[in-house]
Amino acid sequence: MPDLATAKASNDKFSPSYIPVAVIVGGTSGIGEAMIKAIAHYTGGKVHLITIGRNRTAAEKTFASLPTATAEDGKPVLREFVFCNAELMENIKTTATDLSARLTKINYLILSAGYADLWSGRQETEEGIDKLLGLRYYSRFKYTYELLPLLRNAKDAGEDAKVMSILASGLGRAIDVNDLGMKHSYKAYKATLASGSYNDIMVEEFAKRNPEISFTHIYPGFVDTPGTRPTHWALRLFTPLIVLLVWLAAISPQESAEYMLFALFDGEKGFFHRGSKGDDLGTKGYSFTDEEKRAVWEHSVEVTRCA
Repeated sequence: MPDLATAKASNDKFSPSYIPVAVIVGGTSGIGEAMIKAIAHYTGGKVHLITIGRNRTAAEKTFASLPTATAEDGKPVLREFVFCNAELMENIKTTATDLSARLTKINYLILSAGYADLWSGRQETEEGIDKLLGLRYYSRFKYTYELLPLLRNAKDAGEDAKVMSILASGLGRAIDVNDLGMKHSYKAYKATLASGSYNDIMVEEFAKRNPEISFTHIYPGFVDTPGTRPTHWALRLFTPLIVLLVWLAAISPQESAEYMLFALFDGEKGFFHRGSKGDDLGTKGYSFTDEEKRAVWEHSVEVTRCA
């Protein structure tokens, strides 16, 4: 488990001979935004950044703060915002099709869009998917599945090809293979825990099918992001106390981003199950059978319309 200085020193060695393409889903705030800034810092701005989300203003503000750079042809290295409402798999397919039509590769696919709602019941989209599970799991599966050809292109060119899902590695719980979509036994807290288990299984199964690419599920720990602010009316009464507790106990998005990048750059290929400082968790919180893994994969392919 590295300390912050060790993680930064390791990240500082990152010096690719090519201009990498990094796609960050959910990069308009929190950890995703901090990772964008950190990648730009360590590459001296020589990175093609694509932020996928819903807040163009926030993305452009982040881009304006980054160092500028030019490629060998004299053209500026690109910064792009791509709007996508990831609640619908159809929208993700459209976004992936657009990227596939104009990109030749993706080196880093970072999935950091967050969503938490422990107070509501099942909120079903027009595609029949629960909103919480959709944003915390199915959208990540869909982005990864659809963008794999571009990741393979990067690997075939001898470059990095890495996927990172930032959520809840090591916090997984038992799953119900007879109700993976939670249409019959929905509780928001159960869906929240299940999404962590599904992400664990997802990255391992993708790694099995693409052994030359790196797939990581990582738990960022307690980070001071907008998601820590209370949204339920009852909790808003305690906002000052909650803000104080966050200030005392949480780390900053900038510190978290250093550990996330350390973990991203460290894994060359295969499946990685990591903790908040990039440490290898081994089998902690991960004890699913082959039958459960197969069931989650087949269910995910069907629900996200990847078949």
